[in-house]
Amino acid sequence: MGNPAPPQVLCFGEALVDRLLPVGEPLPAPGCGGGPEPGGRTQAAEGLADIAGEASLLGPGDGGDRLGGAPANVACALTRLGTPAAFLGRLGSDAIGEAFELLFAERSVETSGLQWDAERPSRVVLVRRDAYGERSFGGFLGDRGAGFADQALDAEVLQQAAAPLLVRARWLLCGSLLWASPPAASALEGVLAMVEAAGRRADAGATDARQSSAQESSSRRPPFLAVDVNWRPTFWGLPAGTAPPAAVQERIRPLLERAALLKCATEEALWFFASDNPSAISSALPGRPAVCVTDGPAPVRWFLGGRSGQLAPFAIDAVDTTGAGDAFMAGLLHGLCQAEADPHTVVEPEALLRFAAACGSLVCCGAGAIDPQPRAAEVERFLATRGGVSTTVEHHPAVGPEACSSGAG
Repeated sequence: MGNPAPPQVLCFGEALVDRLLPVGEPLPAPGCGGGPEPGGRTQAAEGLADIAGEASLLGPGDGGDRLGGAPANVACALTRLGTPAAFLGRLGSDAIGEAFELLFAERSVETSGLQWDAERPSRVVLVRRDAYGERSFGGFLGDRGAGFADQALDAEVLQQAAAPLLVRARWLLCGSLLWASPPAASALEGVLAMVEAAGRRADAGATDARQSSAQESSSRRPPFLAVDVNWRPTFWGLPAGTAPPAAVQERIRPLLERAALLKCATEEALWFFASDNPSAISSALPGRPAVCVTDGPAPVRWFLGGRSGQLAPFAIDAVDTTGAGDAFMAGLLHGLCQAEADPHTVVEPEALLRFAAACGSLVCCGAGAIDPQPRAAEVERFLATRGGVSTTVEHHPAVGPEACSSGAG
């Protein structure tokens, strides 16, 4: 058997357990049930032995533990679709970490950038679901006083692991959650600095581009950055449902300004940019990124390849919306990698977005974020039966930055 293909997408951030409460059950009050069980074993450790093989996933309406975390979800969804991916993060040396190790091996996710923590546990997040599958996130379980493993990323070790991966990767994906932890934010800053340095070297060498083939020139291009805002106030020590304060927005803003692809929910767009117009959001950022604004069952609004429009949703019977946005992001990155496309100049963005939306819809048809993730052939079969879904392309004058504020002040 030959060597595996190098990862095309590097997924940085959190891998955790979503503890799904029974449908309709409220989140516990702060301080209730948030600590470890006697002996230091977290409440989520029980029953995880079979999760990596996904044999213990519970049916709709039941509570349970699901492996998740947006970057881990995207990495697993990408490899299921057929795009090689790597996960860069930190897990506890515990049952949750072991379950992820098995899952990543099963999905062929590259893990040379995965760190292990003998002191801090893996994170468990409480998730409430309503009768329509919509979620709200509460606090955490398992902290023994030193925080969680994902907060303690070693920046130097991460950069050493990332260096060979960045050479061949097309995308680096991250969210805003671990930006709340100074060590994790520092680790990501180090990797972003490596990407930016590679970009400067590529720019410096562009004057000699005539002496190298287009393929060689493309292979040296540093990865694009994809950012999923994914605002979760509890990661910042704020109560569930809290809007991002101005000081937090100012901290996150430099990450958004580096993005080539940005995904956010409508409420996140309004908080951070005072607009939910994707073209306006793009104009407000220096890199003029591609932007997708999602809004649950409402149409996805998008700005991609210099065009903008909206995509009507697929009609499905949703079981659980956990991981739908991550599957959408994975589907879009898969399409961009397959086309070897620049998000600023991609041709026929509508087809890529329709594929991405189908990935998100199929995940909603099962429980949990990872188990229902489709293969590319399953997505194509789904699309073949859904010819009525429409994509509307909007034609309008360019929107200047003055139409959209940062929302940070």
